[in-house]
Amino acid sequence: MTKYISKRVLFGIATLFVLATVTFFMMYLIPGSPFAGELKGVSESIRERLIAQYDLDKPIMLRYIKYLKNVLAGDFGTSLHRKGALVTDIIAKGIPYTAALGTVAFCVAMSLGTLLGALAAFTRQRWIKGSVSFIATIGVSIPSFLIALLMMVVFGVKLHWLPLVGLGGWKNYIMPSLALALGPIAMISRLVKSGLQEELRQDYITLARSKGTAFVVIVFRHALKNALLPVVTYAGPLLATLITGSFVVETMFTIPGIGAEFVNSVTNRDYTLIMALTIFYGALLIIANILTDVIAAAIDPRVRLK
Repeated sequence: MTKYISKRVLFGIATLFVLATVTFFMMYLIPGSPFAGELKGVSESIRERLIAQYDLDKPIMLRYIKYLKNVLAGDFGTSLHRKGALVTDIIAKGIPYTAALGTVAFCVAMSLGTLLGALAAFTRQRWIKGSVSFIATIGVSIPSFLIALLMMVVFGVKLHWLPLVGLGGWKNYIMPSLALALGPIAMISRLVKSGLQEELRQDYITLARSKGTAFVVIVFRHALKNALLPVVTYAGPLLATLITGSFVVETMFTIPGIGAEFVNSVTNRDYTLIMALTIFYGALLIIANILTDVIAAAIDPRVRLK
């Protein structure tokens, strides 16, 4: 297991390095300037001083090497758009909102997805199977921002049941968390349904039933454990994605999380904030994948051989 984890960690570090490198060069090669609005009507000396302050007048390779050294030292720099604001402070201020919303959406997706998938696998009622399939189709077909927009119009504007802005109370979580969770619910329910149906056809299930073992015991002790392996593999990246936020959904509900910060940083060409958010998101996703691989290997030792 130690060798397996070490390989995953080394691969994750290499992936993060490639991600940071590609993002850095692509970001600086895109036409435009973060000071486009500020440089209008100013003197040449002020223009040169502002550009030199952020090393934008130096060769890109020198900037890249300096940036890597600063990142390894834990210095992600200051925001180019918000003068004097540390990038780490901006992320630290937004992550609690994003993490809270993402955690709620993750719990909703896992619980409802598993419940619906198990229900569809065991029931003999066609209308239940059809309802689960309908929900799964809707979740896969309609993007989260469109679902959020429909809920805002119906439950916020027309019926006035739910608030439209911020995360002030528990009601504020309902619409954005459902908008984020519906797609994962569809995927998880399909994985659980197909996994359980496949496991219940295995020989060891038939043997256990022939010995008189209760069906509930067979399901929870044997079938569900093996059926949830694909769900565990999917859950790690899902958790990382939800915790780092949905860019569009956070912007729609005016949630001051890092998803909205990422959208604003791209719009304003805030290079330092873009890089920090990309590295943060990549690191969280890589850690989630490593933990998922370890959990999957603990559930099924055959995974270590792949």
